[in-house]
Amino acid sequence: MLGLLILLFIICYLLKYSYSKAYERDDNFPPGPIRLPIYGGYWIIAAKAINNLGLATMRLAEEYNTKIVGMYLGKLPQILVNDPATIKEVLSREEFDGRLDTILGRARSYWKKLGIFFTDGYFWHVQRRYSLRYMRDSGFGRRSETLEAAIVHDTKTMIDMVVNGTKYPAEKEIVNGNLIYLPHFFDVPFINGLLHVFVRSTLPREKYSELWELGKKALVFQRCSNDLGGALVITPWLKDIIPSLSGYNDLIKGNGGLVKFFETLIKEVMETHDESYDRHFIDAYITKMKEEKRTNERTTYSVEQLALICTDYAFPTASAVEMVLTLLVEQILLKPELQEKIHEEIDRVVGRDRTPTLDDRAKMPYTEACIREILRYETLVPLGVAHRAMVDTKLQGYDIPKDTSVSVNLLSLHTDKKIWGDPENFRPERYIVDGKLEVREDKALPFGAGRRLCAGETYARQGMFLVFAAFMQAFHVSTADGKPLQKPAKRIQGIITTIPEFWVRVTQRS
Repeated sequence: MLGLLILLFIICYLLKYSYSKAYERDDNFPPGPIRLPIYGGYWIIAAKAINNLGLATMRLAEEYNTKIVGMYLGKLPQILVNDPATIKEVLSREEFDGRLDTILGRARSYWKKLGIFFTDGYFWHVQRRYSLRYMRDSGFGRRSETLEAAIVHDTKTMIDMVVNGTKYPAEKEIVNGNLIYLPHFFDVPFINGLLHVFVRSTLPREKYSELWELGKKALVFQRCSNDLGGALVITPWLKDIIPSLSGYNDLIKGNGGLVKFFETLIKEVMETHDESYDRHFIDAYITKMKEEKRTNERTTYSVEQLALICTDYAFPTASAVEMVLTLLVEQILLKPELQEKIHEEIDRVVGRDRTPTLDDRAKMPYTEACIREILRYETLVPLGVAHRAMVDTKLQGYDIPKDTSVSVNLLSLHTDKKIWGDPENFRPERYIVDGKLEVREDKALPFGAGRRLCAGETYARQGMFLVFAAFMQAFHVSTADGKPLQKPAKRIQGIITTIPEFWVRVTQRS
């Protein structure tokens, strides 16, 4: 009896304590939901999300009549920015360039702060600047004829796999007669292209299975941060209690597959490395690492960091761009008139006797506009990767304490009626003026902006045009069963927004 009374007393005390804390907020902090025990406002926004975190954030902003929502994730203060002007302000201000130190970043990088995505400050600045300096020369930030040739070669090989049949057993998992499996049909040219950037070579067709395995692992990782995946960040001990349900197992499985691949690649390069001559980016990094270790006791260079750099650049390349093209194919299945216009433009500008090149891009405004529009319409990463306030600061008159998590809702920008007029419609024509692609600054920010701008934007945009234009030049696309597609697939909200893998029928154009 005494034990029961003590238990009731403890429960009452905790309820009273939780209630008193629920409405407690820092002075001049943006309005937002109450703080529930342990998780703060996390489950409130998760309940509103329904597989659309960006829309949930917009609903919160409407509910509290504010464009900047303030809430708490456990003890961590977080602001969610829904105003286009303020989004651009956050992305341009250096004090918001930080990253949160979470289990998501640590578990994927040897339990250290490594890589590019989840690091900040001096470490991030040095590593990002050095890696991009050398990768740009290989086509990651500017046009490269050799990289373009590699992407076109692999795209033509995938097309040939459909037209002339498969050669190796693994290919049958991606191509089955005139059925192709999306998004993985698009994996090879993008991942092999990135390998060309890293080591100036690519895997041959008999090893494409390794690239598909990387694409599958990357997709597993991108989907690991579901509702409970967010809870894992707040209460990391969930990994020991419900490792599968919390997303931890998928985090390790998905990330580990890519890290292991690059560890093996780096080891092979190191076995033939010669400091007197750098053959490619990984060679150059190893040379720099050895030099730094001789002269700098606090060097930021290491083999582990190199593996995470490669992994960080590989994740969008191995999953996100393929998903963008897959979502564009879905739109084509929903709206057949899109396919007719794309085919007409390709036939008029390129014809059938050669493969589209980047020189054709400016002459094919509709095809390019379709890619731009799907990037806006779908908003693959609605809240991006969370930023961190590196100092106490202010935003739109509100106090933002140091270490506050700051997320910008790109979906609110991409669906703003004042900017787009009819954002709910997929309408590529909005990017075309007088028959030409609008050359002024794109109002959409699918790759972010500022110093945290996605480093692979140029590579992604160029690659998507080359792959998609060649794909549409070769094929007419329809559903696997030949019936019209009535509605879009259910969205899966993770680190990026995805849809389930599916088969599509492609018919060679005569």
